[in-house]
Amino acid sequence: MILGAGPSGLTLAHSLIEAGIAREEIVVLEKEAISGGLCRSEEVDGAPLDIGGGHFLDLRRKEVLDFIFRFMPRDEWALFDRVSKIRLRGMEVDHPLEANLWQFPVEVQADYLESIAQAGCVRGEPMPESFAAWIEWKLGQRIAQEYMLPYNRKIWSMHPDALGTYWLYKLPDVSFRETLLSCLEGKPMGALPAHGTFLYPKEFGYGEVWRRMGVALGDSLVTGCALQSVDLENRVVNGRWKAETIVSSVPWTCWLEAAKLPQAVVDDVRTLRNAPIDVDYVPDTLDSPSHWTYEPDESVPYHRALLRSNFAKNAKGYWTETNATRSKPTDGVRFHNEYAYPINTLGKPEAVARILQWAKTCGIVGIGRWGRWEHMNSDVAVAEALQVARDLTGQGARA
Repeated sequence: MILGAGPSGLTLAHSLIEAGIAREEIVVLEKEAISGGLCRSEEVDGAPLDIGGGHFLDLRRKEVLDFIFRFMPRDEWALFDRVSKIRLRGMEVDHPLEANLWQFPVEVQADYLESIAQAGCVRGEPMPESFAAWIEWKLGQRIAQEYMLPYNRKIWSMHPDALGTYWLYKLPDVSFRETLLSCLEGKPMGALPAHGTFLYPKEFGYGEVWRRMGVALGDSLVTGCALQSVDLENRVVNGRWKAETIVSSVPWTCWLEAAKLPQAVVDDVRTLRNAPIDVDYVPDTLDSPSHWTYEPDESVPYHRALLRSNFAKNAKGYWTETNATRSKPTDGVRFHNEYAYPINTLGKPEAVARILQWAKTCGIVGIGRWGRWEHMNSDVAVAEALQVARDLTGQGARA
């Protein structure tokens, strides 16, 4: 039994079938009418729009690409060199900011470089534990105050110091020396973030590949079927399906109403936080080469704009991502995602570890963005599901 037909659940189902599990022994429950989870797409104004925000296929995991290309062959994908921008000081500069300060006027470069030179990590000071202090320690006060802190206040809509620092290894790691050299030589330096190059369907939205995976499951996929109840002792879901193993890619908070959980688990689940996101379509086509643009200005509700005319065929306009608590009323096209981003709050890793340990004792496995309560790109979710399939079928680690 698999709960949720997003990238994790779909990948796991197909991998189990390929490993020899009879198709009739696998059931995937999905509350929506179509598979794909946050990666679903809809046609809006004559072109695809990814209703869960921006999703792109990273090129770095061959195993993932080989799996996905079986459902949507490589020749159906267009290859792009990533162009992502940050709006700051009345300009658009390339992301990551610290690798591209050279794009500002010299006086502005000097402002940032002076601030970075005084950052705690450059001066050899011990790493702080609070999020806001860590950002200043790592990037300097100016980048922290003008970009990183306001951006994080917008996307999470909570005080930055409610966030942990355990996930910040995901940020681009550009040293002060590399930043200085980039300004002197007029080119980016340091490691680039994910999606340096990416694939996007030529004729469809990103949701098409996941839709095809759902269709390929046939009767094993049950859509329009939300999680309603779980009999933990007998592992019976919704009073109908008895499972040997339950694999959950749905948010743990959905389990609070569906099952009688131990109080300690309830307490841990209630500490988990998520950011609800509204995706709004804007018909105007922006004059920018960017595929997506970060907006730290707190007077602007949205935190990111996806310029679909730069990656979706025959498209115009763009869409924005806004934390739903900051959204303003609209008469336009809007898609609401209550569960969009897990929030990396203080104590989250420990709480999730305890939840997963309890789940294991009940024959339940948590996978994906919500089963692990971790911000996974779709390629990471697929890679994890491929490994979980090997574990469940006794095939062990990848060769």
